[in-house]
Amino acid sequence: MSSMHEDKIIVENVLKGSKEAFKMIIMKYQTPLINYIGRMVSDRQQAMDFTQEIFIKSYAALHTYQPKYKFSTWLFKIASNTMIDYWRKKKLDTFSVDRYEDEYRRPRYQISDNEKPVAQQYELSQLRARIEEILKRIPPTLRELFVWRHINELSYEEIAEIKGLPIGTIKNRVFQAKELIRKQLKGEI
Repeated sequence: MSSMHEDKIIVENVLKGSKEAFKMIIMKYQTPLINYIGRMVSDRQQAMDFTQEIFIKSYAALHTYQPKYKFSTWLFKIASNTMIDYWRKKKLDTFSVDRYEDEYRRPRYQISDNEKPVAQQYELSQLRARIEEILKRIPPTLRELFVWRHINELSYEEIAEIKGLPIGTIKNRVFQAKELIRKQLKGEI
């Protein structure tokens, strides 16, 4: 059974009053939402609070979900709108990608305990840590798209649907984010 079909059945059960079915939604999407939001707000506790808020919003609006669309896209659209509201309220200043801010702690990537040599694992963890730090310094709009594409592994089509933008625009902005990260890794910026 496909994930999309599975989600539709779960949503139908939630709409029929099954609290257990909604717990299944939470279990399936909690980690991807926390990862996405954590990188947007740079605070794990705040990310968990936002994730809870998103699940509450989605539960209240579940009757508006249209089964012809992927549930994950609908849920991430709610998450995206929540982040937009947060940024508006916070009135984020624009800043240079050269500016370094170290007062925030982001969730770190986890390196699986496989057969890679310890030295290689260390190098990978250092690279991931550098990328996490660089992610803090790129504009939130580019960071969001990069995280969805390369960390949450959403397709360009899914991201375009969530953001209501053309696929070409999404591809361009993801490329811009990758270029900013690449240049900072090389020390060009």
